[in-house]
Amino acid sequence: MVHRSIHPFETEVTTNAHVTSQAPTQVPLSEVALLFLKLGTIAFGGPAAHIAMLEDEVVRRRKWISREHFLDLLGASNLIPGPNSTELAIHVGHHVAGWRGLLVAGACFILPAMLIVGALGGGYVTYGALPQVDWILYGVKPVVIAVVLQALWGLSRTAIKSRSLAGLALATLILMLLGVNELLLLFTAGLVWGIKRWPNRPRQDGTTLMQAFTALPLLGLAPGVIAAGSTPFGLWPLFWFFLKVGSVLYGSGYVLLAFLDAGLVERMGWITRTQLLDAVAIGQITPGPVFTTATFIGYLVGGPVAALVATVGIFLPAFFFVAVSGPLIPRIRKSPIAASVLDGVNVASLGLMAAVTIQLAQAAVTDWLTLTLALLSAVLLIRFRLNSAWLVLGGALAGLLAWQLR
Repeated sequence: MVHRSIHPFETEVTTNAHVTSQAPTQVPLSEVALLFLKLGTIAFGGPAAHIAMLEDEVVRRRKWISREHFLDLLGASNLIPGPNSTELAIHVGHHVAGWRGLLVAGACFILPAMLIVGALGGGYVTYGALPQVDWILYGVKPVVIAVVLQALWGLSRTAIKSRSLAGLALATLILMLLGVNELLLLFTAGLVWGIKRWPNRPRQDGTTLMQAFTALPLLGLAPGVIAAGSTPFGLWPLFWFFLKVGSVLYGSGYVLLAFLDAGLVERMGWITRTQLLDAVAIGQITPGPVFTTATFIGYLVGGPVAALVATVGIFLPAFFFVAVSGPLIPRIRKSPIAASVLDGVNVASLGLMAAVTIQLAQAAVTDWLTLTLALLSAVLLIRFRLNSAWLVLGGALAGLLAWQLR
């Protein structure tokens, strides 16, 4: 198998004799900004749904990036700490519009969620309760399941190149459902597939690149653990706390909940556990990154300025890690051994997405109406290629209609 770096705008045609490619084209910064503002506004459903919508927009519709390269970026995002879907958005921005694209894509994806969560934080502080949004989510969640399934189908056709890789993806799915740590699964899959290619390693490859690749996640451990001890509230301690969380956090929203509970409730005493659970719920039910939970908490403890400080703190490491790891991806893909590791990580990432989809479906498809919404959305996506944004909005309207008719 020949591994090569795939530029976002290359069209790869592989034969036994040669490989040809299309010259790259830069995407205007305004188009990058508009796309990620839209995604940040309508991307409900958590990271798996965000990734699915992003794949639909930049691979299938706009053809900014090949599916192969998208998978490489997804695998790299899973290997660094922080919010994976946000880091994937930042990676895409970097590859289609350079360093300015890196900043614009990330900021535009985060901004709508930050504003929405900040407004809800203001309402929470004023009225002392969460807005009633259950019925909107009732209609949106089954649509999200269809969106994720469509993305999984398209990505798996590219990533799963053999029966062995299919088995690796299936094993990852099963072990994830059994409760095995997702980071352990990713690294094990990469290691297994890398070892598979090790006997054929050319001497000139060396081990430096491999070491750099496997060391990427360790960058997040550098800032250390969350500081212990009671700390009086201040903007700087708030920023520093969320900066460290964003630098070391792997895993789901439940892992984020554990970090926040230990730091903000137990040690610092800035918020109550009830407020923390409400903050995590707001992060889950609003569009965009789940990490905007930090925005809500910032507003609770210090108003709009603190909300901005907390948001910048938790997302800043994502920009740093993408900037550091992004240039390594083409080199990884050129090295047979490191490319094999990336192949293993890619299929494991799809296994993790599939496991999350199963878990989400159990909560989303609860009656005949949600089942109808899921099936209808799947047909509209696969048969008629309807834009997922319209389906999400349609699901929200269906939920509100169901509320009116109950």
